Amino acid sequence: MALDIGYVRSQFPALAGGFAFFDNAGGSQVLKSVADRVADYLLTSSVQTGATYPLSRLATERVATAREAVARLVNAARPEEIVLGPNTTTMMRNLATAMAGRLRPGDEIVLTVFDHESNIGPWLTLADKGVTFKFWSLDPDTLEPDLEELGRLMSPRTRLVAVTHTSNILGTIMPIAEIARFVHERGAEIAVDAVAYAPHRAVDVQALDVDYYAFSFYKTYGPHFAVLYGKYDKLLELDGLYHYFYGKDRVPAKLEPGNTNYELAWGVVGIVDYLEALGGGGGRPAIERAFADIAAHEAVIGERLLAYLRDRNDLRVIGRPDADARHRVPTISFKLTGREAESVVAAVDAAEVGMRHGDFHSRRLVEHLGLDRAGGVCRVSMVHYNTVEEVDRLVRALDEALARNP
Repeated sequence: MALDIGYVRSQFPALAGGFAFFDNAGGSQVLKSVADRVADYLLTSSVQTGATYPLSRLATERVATAREAVARLVNAARPEEIVLGPNTTTMMRNLATAMAGRLRPGDEIVLTVFDHESNIGPWLTLADKGVTFKFWSLDPDTLEPDLEELGRLMSPRTRLVAVTHTSNILGTIMPIAEIARFVHERGAEIAVDAVAYAPHRAVDVQALDVDYYAFSFYKTYGPHFAVLYGKYDKLLELDGLYHYFYGKDRVPAKLEPGNTNYELAWGVVGIVDYLEALGGGGGRPAIERAFADIAAHEAVIGERLLAYLRDRNDLRVIGRPDADARHRVPTISFKLTGREAESVVAAVDAAEVGMRHGDFHSRRLVEHLGLDRAGGVCRVSMVHYNTVEEVDRLVRALDEALARNP
């Protein structure tokens, strides 16, 4: 099946306005099916769950359905492995807090310089427990992680490795299954930030064999909401974050203090419905087919932009220069030579094309690569609803902006 771009774009009302959205890694547009479900919940079943009266039973069923749908989306073994909450930063902060009781002075956590701060800062809060931290770097030439370096960083005291599935600067897909095997062989756990990966590829947490895995739905065509997956036995071991009478076996409720957001949970079902329809059926196989078509389309539009950028001598692509779907997503960053990023981005704005510049909360990576000056990097982040025609429009706007004197 080829991606039906007409059908795709018809599902996102914001696209009808003519604006070209190329800042999708900051937040994607929202499916109509998602907004309809949120409104429906608020207008027809906005009551507390857990009671015996009919509307409460309906609300309870809807939240359960949402958890089951997200479990299907990531291929979790059971719905109880799905923790729902406001955003990935908060989910990682909650995970770090819930893990604190298991850690002892001298225990080690390996972080990376190539993660979004959401998967770095929360773990650093454990320093007051006596935890020590080591940072995994990137090869400055290939911009790829080196497992041999990770092996040198790990020790018998390493309890966790926190790593991104895809860099929101480089667009590089990290070999998470391989990294997870490596980490587990050395007796540690792995926590993965998948915010920049989940909009582009089918997630299979069982195949990856990750212990914890989080991403935000507002970057995956849904509401400002997020999921933290955890292996069931791992979640059982965590400290509770809710009231004292929520015992350690109350998974996932003990990790959703104040209860999750019911209407947003119900809205997220619309994402799964859309992907299953896009894949021509229902269930997990349809989700995988949908993302296969998404990856193929994104490789085309990614290559369209990269071909233009590669031919210029006044900028440098940061990351892989090709659009090979096995190794990158169409989150494409570049560094201008001898001019401020802001001036070019502002000029593109005038063409009703939205991109941006900066460090995108991956400040450690941008500083590590020496890209923090002159406004950081320019970033174009595409998703499957973007078209070849929109990319050509972006290229024309960039061409005009770059032709102007700095």
